[in-house]
Amino acid sequence: MTDQYFRRGFGLKKEIAGTLVTEYHSDLVERIRETDSTMTAGPLTFRLAKEFGFCYGVDRAVEYAYETRRKFPEKRLFLVGEIIHNPHVNNKMMEMGIEVIMASDDGAFDFSMVNSDDAVILPAFGVSVADFKRLEDIGCVVVDTTCGSVLNVWKRVQQYAKNGFTSVVHGKYYHEETKATVSQVEKFEGGSYIIVRDMDEAELVCEFIEKRGDGVALAERFSNAVSPGFISDAKLERIGIANQTTMLSNESLEIAARFRRAIVARYGEDSIADHFKTFDTICSATQERQDAVIDLIAEPLDAMVVIGGYNSSNTNNLATICAEKVKTFHIKDSTCIDVESGMISHKLLGKADADIVEEPWTDDFNVIGVTAGASTPNNKIGDAIERVMAIRGIDLPEAYVAVANAD
Repeated sequence: MTDQYFRRGFGLKKEIAGTLVTEYHSDLVERIRETDSTMTAGPLTFRLAKEFGFCYGVDRAVEYAYETRRKFPEKRLFLVGEIIHNPHVNNKMMEMGIEVIMASDDGAFDFSMVNSDDAVILPAFGVSVADFKRLEDIGCVVVDTTCGSVLNVWKRVQQYAKNGFTSVVHGKYYHEETKATVSQVEKFEGGSYIIVRDMDEAELVCEFIEKRGDGVALAERFSNAVSPGFISDAKLERIGIANQTTMLSNESLEIAARFRRAIVARYGEDSIADHFKTFDTICSATQERQDAVIDLIAEPLDAMVVIGGYNSSNTNNLATICAEKVKTFHIKDSTCIDVESGMISHKLLGKADADIVEEPWTDDFNVIGVTAGASTPNNKIGDAIERVMAIRGIDLPEAYVAVANAD
């Protein structure tokens, strides 16, 4: 499949650069960044997190999709699911004539419409081993935008499976990335995994390891989050920790530490190397954005605006961090801020995507923090700031003057 498989793009970066700037760049955001990430305009002060928005992996995925369209203008193009979790970016894919193949309710993709003359783009999250094999059998062009940080996790769980360790993955069993990751263990005979969503679920598994749990109840509780034929006692004797790259870093580290204590309680400290392995597989961009927002909310703020897709794990985690300290609005994009009505629609913390509430933007919010998930383009960040200013009667020229004066 070598001549049909592409992972390094097509060398067309210069040709698409102008389009990417037009569709995703924000002059306002760049100006604010250049003034220590702070802008005061009238009564409003905006403070940007030091790290936010598009990460390298997302940049690369979007760039490769645009290159693919330029490289194959006559081919039918397909995208396996969303390229990233951002509605604006995914809509742009469709506007370019890229057909998105969405998973059915059971998580399966239907590739029946794809033939060998087509090109298929794999998302930044990656795809399962089985789905990749199906596309390989079709013989179509495959453009792989899987993030390098995700590939590092794959290598880790492959190593676990090869050495007879069960992968314990901190993640969401239904998330595209986690599905792709755990499928990697199936390359090895007897490879196994269990997915824990949070510390509460990790505690259930740890209690079982420590011989204080119920194996039947454990199997029922994790029926959607274990490898086929998972036998709790045998599979949890030797475990290796991994995680979905966009999870809360501190929670991943706490979960790893809890599993280590469980293994020590069961087998003793002297046997730890034979029963337990762990590596921090949170991606650096996720860590940097979480660290930056922790620094930001340490300052006095009246409100925090977090911008990113409602199904974006890393964005939801940023909102979770912020909400611990300050009134937080998680919006999917700038259109959630209605200038005419002065209302903001946002996702309730920890709730499903459909749990959206609408609130008035009040005059009490004068010092506003802003951050965005790794799949949010700068133009949506800049537009959100402009809309908040417009509600307060401040236009863009005033903001530019404010930034210039700060310079």
